[in-house]
Amino acid sequence: MITNKQIKRNNFLTQGVHLLMTQGYHATGVNEIAKAVQVPKGSFYSYFNSKEDFAAETITHYIEPFIQLLKKHIEQSPHDTLAALKNYYEELIITVGKNGYKGGCLLGNMMGEVGDTSELCNQALKSAVERYRLLQYHALIKAQKQGTVRQDRSAEMMANLLVNSWQGALLRMKIEKSVQPLQEFYDTLLGDYFISA
Repeated sequence: MITNKQIKRNNFLTQGVHLLMTQGYHATGVNEIAKAVQVPKGSFYSYFNSKEDFAAETITHYIEPFIQLLKKHIEQSPHDTLAALKNYYEELIITVGKNGYKGGCLLGNMMGEVGDTSELCNQALKSAVERYRLLQYHALIKAQKQGTVRQDRSAEMMANLLVNSWQGALLRMKIEKSVQPLQEFYDTLLGDYFISA
């Protein structure tokens, strides 16, 4: 059974995603976080040791829905894992367009802002990226066995390429205010480069 403390903690993390996405780490204060959750500032420290600890946990909280969504797509297309990856990224592109191209990716934003200055956030970022990358790596291995993805390139390299290219496309999307960079990522990698000859 979920306790009130767990519900409140989850609320903190959900608000944290929103605040860190829209304002960044340095522009978001503990007072503002507590206000968003409608608790006194002192209550924040009942849940988190520091703002840095909060940011690291927010990173982990942020990636979880993406991992669950990707797993769902893979489970829904067990005999065509390439289609599962395509469907997953198509859904992300549609969602980003509906959201008005705002925010980008919390992982990418935090990598740029505190990735090399906060060891705690650095570890949370590396863990989140690795979990995400590993899921795509296993999907690509499966797709290679199914004969839909080329086998002259390693699944490891292609999974890295997916994660790195998506992050770059999201950054371009933010400045161009268009899903075109995301669509180019999709068409170039999933629609062409990865395809088995």
